[in-house]
Amino acid sequence: MNLFTDGFDQAIDLLISGNTSVYSAISTTITVSSWSLMISLLIGLPLGFALGYYNFPGKSIVRTFVDTLLALPTVVIGLIAYTMLSRSGPLGEYNLLFSQEAIILGQIVLGLPIIIALTATQVESVDKRLYSSLKGLGAHSFQILTATLIEARFGIMTAAMTAYGRIITEIGISMMVGGNIKYHTRTVTTAIALETGKGEFVTGIALGLVLFAVALIVNIALSMLKRSWTQ
Repeated sequence: MNLFTDGFDQAIDLLISGNTSVYSAISTTITVSSWSLMISLLIGLPLGFALGYYNFPGKSIVRTFVDTLLALPTVVIGLIAYTMLSRSGPLGEYNLLFSQEAIILGQIVLGLPIIIALTATQVESVDKRLYSSLKGLGAHSFQILTATLIEARFGIMTAAMTAYGRIITEIGISMMVGGNIKYHTRTVTTAIALETGKGEFVTGIALGLVLFAVALIVNIALSMLKRSWTQ
């Protein structure tokens, strides 16, 4: 138990002391994960709506492919992103490797299938009478999309929370395409891997507690937003 209690005490000390490397890792983590989630939502919500609302040839195949991507390991995504962004890759000319932008791109690939799959499920569960009513009133596709997302907002909020939880705790993508560069691309998860690799288990536990606190604060904020919608 001393390891955990010492880790907790050190986590408090790291936050109170204003440790620059810790706060830099926290800032980088929040920045890249927030951008990744927002972009994933902007792309994933319309695609999830289309997958759940429309019937088209090969829909079951597309759905199976999206569901399969849910289980894709982050190291595989990191490897694919590294290959794409390396100098010999198709996106190498943009010099994005070992940057926060590279991490964001990889995390979008991680979060996008979650948003698409869960949104499609929510759209399919919406009362079909809503669609009939909207069509009868002459609503066009964008209005139907908006009304459906509002109707399924609680499920979509859950999708966003699930995606954010997976994004903020990943390590493979951040390590492979970010490079774990201090004060630049080092996230809390890569910092934990570095510290535990050096045998600094107490520091690793402290950073883990910090990551838990960050994830908890974000989820509390989202829960409060969800609660305000129900009132």
